Amino acid sequence: MVAVVDVDLRKLRYFVAVARELHFGRAAQGLHIAQPVLSRQIRALEGEFGAQLFRRDRRSTELTDAGRQLLEDAPPLLAAAEALRRRVSRSAGEGSRFVVGFMPGITVTAAVRALSRRHPELVVDVVRTSWTDQVEVVRNGRVDVSFVRLPVDRRGLRVRPLFEEPRVAVLPAGHRLAGAGSVSMARLGGERLLQCPELVPEWRDLPGARERRRARPLAETVEEKLEYVAAREGMVVLPLSVAAFYTRPDVVHVPIEGIAPNRVALVWAEGRESPLPEEFAELAAGVLGGVGGGR
Repeated sequence: MVAVVDVDLRKLRYFVAVARELHFGRAAQGLHIAQPVLSRQIRALEGEFGAQLFRRDRRSTELTDAGRQLLEDAPPLLAAAEALRRRVSRSAGEGSRFVVGFMPGITVTAAVRALSRRHPELVVDVVRTSWTDQVEVVRNGRVDVSFVRLPVDRRGLRVRPLFEEPRVAVLPAGHRLAGAGSVSMARLGGERLLQCPELVPEWRDLPGARERRRARPLAETVEEKLEYVAAREGMVVLPLSVAAFYTRPDVVHVPIEGIAPNRVALVWAEGRESPLPEEFAELAAGVLGGVGGGR
């Protein structure tokens, strides 16, 4: 007979905090609990799993193999529990409500209106997301569906491709390439990139490109990136609709030759019983499908 572990989500949250800090004192401080209490909770969790999760001595705390496995599996479970709590709370407190996340440059008005016309009793809200949370808002239940810019981590998600659009180089006004009709990525290889190189593999793979990436914390918002571009600290590569939306006189955007387009998709959590995400995906494909559908 297989034993079933009744996982205590609070202890699981405590474990994740310690596993990420690898320091019981800092984790306890972040959780706002006493360190001895945290240690007791972790020991209790180890007892429930029948496995040692950490190796500790006076100088360090390390994850065991079992601990590393739990750290891989625990965050999605905690996110699913939080998503469940939010959806139930939303339904209980505010009636029928459907929340749509969207990335900058993607206009979702037509799809939202189409859903509202079909379901006039449904309150449809929208939430602006970013590169860092465009998927997380689905996993934690803040939104029901999210318009995302690929690639994303697809684990636990349904993904419906919608359309693609060109990407452009955003440069400071007066830059030597500012007036070009288009530019190759090779000609941009000498520029500093102000975003994660993994998002622009065509630039990343140029000889010496990584060494020219700006040594500063990554800007998370489009607005921050454009400020750095305007200050002549480097360039960013953005989808055309984003660059066009954030028009300003001190930056310009130039089409890039031979670079893969940005792809936009709709994502929602796997296993949802509600038919609304699938229905909304069909509506979105109908009104936004085709190249440039997000502009």
